[in-house]
Order: sequence, then C-alpha cells, then structure tokens
Amino acid sequence: MSADKRITPRNFSFDFPDDLNPKWVPGNIWRAHFFNGVSLTMPYLEPYLCRTNNEARPFIDDDDLLQDIKDFNSQEFRHHECHKRLNFLLRKNGYPEFEEVERKIQKSYKRLSEKSLRTRLAYSAGFETMTQGFTKWMCGKRVKMFKDSCPYITSFWLMHMIEEAEHKTVAFDVYMAYSGSYVHRAIGVFHGSFHVLGYGMLGMLAALKKDKVLWTIKGQIGIARMLGAIIWNVGPSLLNALLPWHDPRDSSDTEWFHDWVDAYPDVDPECQPLVDTSHPEMPIPHL
Repeated sequence: MSADKRITPRNFSFDFPDDLNPKWVPGNIWRAHFFNGVSLTMPYLEPYLCRTNNEARPFIDDDDLLQDIKDFNSQEFRHHECHKRLNFLLRKNGYPEFEEVERKIQKSYKRLSEKSLRTRLAYSAGFETMTQGFTKWMCGKRVKMFKDSCPYITSFWLMHMIEEAEHKTVAFDVYMAYSGSYVHRAIGVFHGSFHVLGYGMLGMLAALKKDKVLWTIKGQIGIARMLGAIIWNVGPSLLNALLPWHDPRDSSDTEWFHDWVDAYPDVDPECQPLVDTSHPEMPIPHL
C-alpha cells in the first residue's frame, strides 16, 4: 500500500448505553437482527483473521505488506473488542438465545483453524471481498438504511465499514503472496462470504423466533426482503471477485469514505463521535 494510503489504527470505541435496544432500526427488526447476527461472528472471525495473517508472515518478504498486516491486525483487534461489548448487551437486553448461536460460531472457527494455511488465507480474502459490497451499500445508502436508528450502533457499523474499506487490499495481498492460485481464491469468495452470512442469518432467525414473528407471513416477507437486499447490493462485489484478474485496488470507494477519512480528528477521541441519524444527510460526525 502506498505511503499516502496508509492504514490507520484508531481508537475504535463507542460508549454503548447499558439499556441499548437490540431492535435498533425503527420499523425494521429484520435489518437490526441481521446486523446483530453478523456481530455475533466478529469476536471469533476477527481474531481468526489476525492469527492467519501472522502465520503467513514468514512467507512474505515485502516490508510494506508486513506493515499492512500489522495495521490490519490492529484495526481488526479493536473491532472485535467492541463487538464483544455490543454482543454482551444484545444478550443482556433481551436475547440470551444469542449465546447458543455464539457457541456454534466458536466451534465452527475452531474447525476452520485446522484447515491448511492456503484454505484459511483464501477464506480471509473471500470474506474481505464481501465487506466491500457492504461498505458501499451501508455508507452509500446510510440514510435509507439507518434513518433515526440508534446512533451508537449505526456509528459503530459505519466506522467499521470505513476501516474495512481502508484495509481492503491486505487479505488479498497476503493470499497472493503465499499462493496466488485462482481456483482456491474463487472458492474462498464463497467460503468466507457465505460462512459469515450464514451465521448472521442464524442469529437473525433466532431473534425473530424470540420475537414470535419468524413463522408469520410478515416475518417471512421481511426475511425475503432482507435476503434480496443483500443479494442486490453485495452480490456484484462477489461476482467481481470471481474474475481471474480481480484486484481490490480496482474497486472504487464511496465519497463518504474519503470524506470520513479526511475529516477524522488529529487527536483520537476516547470514544468516537456519533453520526446524527436524524439528519437528512447523516453527515460525517467529525465535521
């Protein structure tokens, strides 16, 4: 990564209130519970990404990439600590069922950690591909998705996606430096993406069952709409990643991403400023 595009480890911290409402998106429990479900995976996924990167370090002789790995791991470690706090509050404030989902996720990553390094690196590169679709969707359509939503969780997810875009090349570069096999990379696109999405959906279904809407007509329509939105908005990024000549550097970032990075305060605050979800444009919180 060029010197003018360094990955910046930041203080990724949000002062989540103790009475945080898990149904944090007004009028759309499906969207809230889907992102809650994805959050359940993060305390297991993100340390896995860091461990896998570290295992690949002895096979890499590019000093810039080694620094990128260090910065990537620093960002991901901060993310997973914040997700742990959020997940605790989700369980505490109405959804203890998430604990069983997390046990399944933990066992799954334990099994995944026993796979070959090439398989694990391909998984990491595949998952990071998916995050680019989510970043463009969530940042580009933030008003439509999160209007009047909980500012703590909204800000948390948007900043998370900003940093995913910032380190979008690292997992790909590590995989290419270690292996470069197209077939395994293509399999990793499906493996990494659908594994995380699958557990995110599992968490959503567990919450909808608790809410007694899972098997209602309204509930099924809501699930179908959520799935359709994911396919429509994230699917193109996955298809692009399947091209043999794919390189995440060719994926453009949203204007909001560039504005956010440029506006980030020189002095890292103890807790991050919050996006004003009631504002008609939901502008950068640092301005």
